[in-house]
Amino acid sequence: MDPLTAHRFHFAFTVTYHYIFPQITMGLAFLIVVLKTMALRGDAVANQAVRFWAKIFGVSFVMGVVTGIPLQFQFGTNWSRFSADAGGVIGQTLAMEGIFAFFLESAFLYLLLFGERRLGPRGHWVAALLVCMGTWLSGFFIVCTNAWMQHPVGYEIAPDGTIVLTSLWAVLTNPWALVQYSHVMAGTTITASFVMAGIAAFYLLRGEHLAVARRSLSLSVVAGLIASALAAFPTGDIHARLVQKYQPVTFAAMEGHFHTGDAAGLILIGQPNVAQMRLDNPLVLPGLLSFLTHNRWAATVIGLSDYDRHLWPDQLELLYYSYHIQAGLGTIFIGTMVLSSLSLWRRKLYHQRWLLWILMLALPFPFIANTAGWMTAELGRQPWLIYGLMRTADGHSTQVSSGNVLFTLLGFMGLYVLLSALYFFITTRIIAQGPETEPVQDGVEPSRGGGASA
Repeated sequence: MDPLTAHRFHFAFTVTYHYIFPQITMGLAFLIVVLKTMALRGDAVANQAVRFWAKIFGVSFVMGVVTGIPLQFQFGTNWSRFSADAGGVIGQTLAMEGIFAFFLESAFLYLLLFGERRLGPRGHWVAALLVCMGTWLSGFFIVCTNAWMQHPVGYEIAPDGTIVLTSLWAVLTNPWALVQYSHVMAGTTITASFVMAGIAAFYLLRGEHLAVARRSLSLSVVAGLIASALAAFPTGDIHARLVQKYQPVTFAAMEGHFHTGDAAGLILIGQPNVAQMRLDNPLVLPGLLSFLTHNRWAATVIGLSDYDRHLWPDQLELLYYSYHIQAGLGTIFIGTMVLSSLSLWRRKLYHQRWLLWILMLALPFPFIANTAGWMTAELGRQPWLIYGLMRTADGHSTQVSSGNVLFTLLGFMGLYVLLSALYFFITTRIIAQGPETEPVQDGVEPSRGGGASA
């Protein structure tokens, strides 16, 4: 394996594994605030749910921290030339993430987990809100960093070739960042909603912790429906239009659109055949791609064949499949949550075992969809590390051999296997113990409630 490929694979592995945890903590933090707000209005069951879900949040947050720290070191170890040239820009948002966001959420996480008795209901609600603000701010600064790499703004090139920040405000208000952030946060809410719904469905199927399960399921189904709809429109639609405007080669590759033509169809299913420049076995909705991108059914959409081959993403097939997996699962999420919401409205959801089974078994799929979405963004930007400014081949550390990279990659893989086993053990133990059913009292350990007490 050549060094560049090794560096790319190393970072891809660590960042993909890391993102499993922020996507659940960012979404779950929001749902906890909603539950805590319900508790302030006198809902004791919602308060029990807050204590339970805060434990899942806390364990996931720790895993996110442990797996996120190596990523910032990798900018120096694996991508030193990129850091040297662009560090004056990306260093700003990464520092703001650490100073303003990470410390905010980590400082108040202790109070969320252990400070309910001392803070009282309103103080505990404030702690939950500040933790949520910290997680969402963290996501914003990270997305701003990535969005600048996708669509660089607020910079100039110095005489020595380095990239100099001229406007931090331009970076923070980058149109790409605002749309991407909205789309990402909708995705995190989908993940948390399906996790909450899946575990609540598990309890209902077993006849345990019924009150908390019902409260959690009703909230997660409604939140999941809203978030799934927002992920498709307007956030997903606007983001796709930005890609088509500023990264037209990426857009053509994502859609498997090889040849320029009028009234371009939207591909639902098909296999890209790059050698013959066509899609095999396509299922096409005629004219829909032209309408979605230009608001005209007969509009012309530029195909890959009109661009130089060296501008094409180098993993075109993987990019195409990642995008369609994300879009396909997003459609399934909308359908699942519409069906569940209708059943909830008709007051049948808690007793429809077939639908509870669907919600429980659907738990892993938002993680797959979010991962596929990030793969689409990162693979689509290739061959650029900073779109239009720095190619990926010019950003990696030339003094670190592929052997060194692969050695450390194996070390990370082994460590993450152990972390995965630990995380699985702790979370399943929390789920097995279930929610607390008694209020927190000084010096008294809360009991664990079963189906009868619930």
